[in-house]
Amino acid sequence: VVDGTGKTLLPGLIDAHVHVYGKALEQALVFGVTTEIDMFTVLSVLREARDRQAAGKSLDRADIVSAGTLVTAPGGHGSEYGVPIPTIRNADEAQAFVDARIDEGADFIKIIYGPPPPAIDRATLAAVIAAAHARGKLAVVHALSYASALEAVKAGADVLAHVFADKVPEKEFIDLAIKNRVVLIPTLTVIGSLAGHPLKESFLKDPGLAPFLAPADLGQFKLTFPAGYSLQADYDTAAKAVRVLSSAGIPILAGTDAPNPGTVHGASLHLELERLVAAGLAPARALAAATALPAAVFGLKDRGRIAPGLRADLVLVAGNPLEDIRATRAIEGIWKAGVRFDRGPYRNEVERLKAEEAKLKKAAPPPGSESGLISDFEDGTAGSRFGLGWAVSTDAYAGGKSKAALKVVEDGADGSRRSLSVSGEVAPGLSYAWSGAIFFPSSVPFAPANLSHKTELVFRAKGDVKTLQVMVNLKDRGFIPLTVPARIRADWGELAIPFKAFGNSDGSSITAITIAAGPEPGPFAFQIDDVRLR
Repeated sequence: VVDGTGKTLLPGLIDAHVHVYGKALEQALVFGVTTEIDMFTVLSVLREARDRQAAGKSLDRADIVSAGTLVTAPGGHGSEYGVPIPTIRNADEAQAFVDARIDEGADFIKIIYGPPPPAIDRATLAAVIAAAHARGKLAVVHALSYASALEAVKAGADVLAHVFADKVPEKEFIDLAIKNRVVLIPTLTVIGSLAGHPLKESFLKDPGLAPFLAPADLGQFKLTFPAGYSLQADYDTAAKAVRVLSSAGIPILAGTDAPNPGTVHGASLHLELERLVAAGLAPARALAAATALPAAVFGLKDRGRIAPGLRADLVLVAGNPLEDIRATRAIEGIWKAGVRFDRGPYRNEVERLKAEEAKLKKAAPPPGSESGLISDFEDGTAGSRFGLGWAVSTDAYAGGKSKAALKVVEDGADGSRRSLSVSGEVAPGLSYAWSGAIFFPSSVPFAPANLSHKTELVFRAKGDVKTLQVMVNLKDRGFIPLTVPARIRADWGELAIPFKAFGNSDGSSITAITIAAGPEPGPFAFQIDDVRLR
């Protein structure tokens, strides 16, 4: 017996659009998300999660429902992450391709269509949708523009994985979507990140969420998509499109597209609910978008509602989210299949990580870094005044094939004798490909160094590439660097990049600094000199 006075019991929440890897499922459950609908993950991750679920060993994590490997063109979106995946070339391959995905364990078929290119053509889109339907599977289409979304609806798509942000829907679209019973997963959270729509600091400080947000989560929420990302996104247009489509009766599902920049598994669903309400959905309809509706759309007959005979996936919250949707964050209890989930160990780990971060901020800077000079290369080596000097860094560890070579040459900036020459080739195949030079500020590779006594990275550069990638690794981000583009010329020029440009970092936990060419493929050569902190 649980005293629910002044509280509201909800079905376990369902995030209808995520990508699962790492600790995603564990993190989701901490925030009351008991099921995640995965739109593309590595098959080994999916199989491990499925095996745990089948063995009844997933009471400490959300369940997964997944598309497995998505459907995309050679070189298309989804193929750029360093994980080899099969791709489809034409309509003739559709049925065999879909059959292979189902054999791998796909619960539904996820299709990439429309810009940016390369992408499958209309005939292939229609053929894949028909092949999915022939096997009794939903066809979920990722289409980020109004034009491509309209074509997807015409081709028979069951679900649109995002709302378009370039146009408010017209009558033709609305009528056809109603006729074809199309469902929309707007993912306003990630659209907001794409469009630079600000995340309110009050969300990160919400007392129901903050104790469970580790430093890495706070950094993830503050991340934005790389400069120059090609999608045309206007948040107000996207929100208005949701309002129009919802008012017309188009079913809306709550999904976040976590863990893209600006999103975190579990926590972001509470932001998505708030944004859906702000876009015009009544709180009751927003709650249905994260419970009963995704369960019904994706055929999860055992969950999504509170009723006799269904799974006891439950979330108890303080207050009434029908009056204030933000009440979903005030979680008092979580049950997975009838077993109460203890959030205490997760909260304790977050507290430990926060204490560790605070300790790093108080750590002494690396010996020899007081002046800020890292390297001027005047001694004829690629060494440094502190840390481990410069070494080759490429995308090879992420599955890429780029190459680089370093050499100190007799041509320095501003009349100095020497500089570091970096040359090589950026190989095609990865959207984040790079090739260049890496510097470790600590005496141990990828160990954190407190560089917060300075505020920016400064260096001189010239070369035959127009843009370099300046990449910084932070302790709480692991091996995933934060990247800022830096334009250079054929002659020497100074570049200065503040630490805060890298995920709002204060410089206290930097593990590596990389200066590289990419992601555009091809041979390159550039030089750097007088690299320092200022």
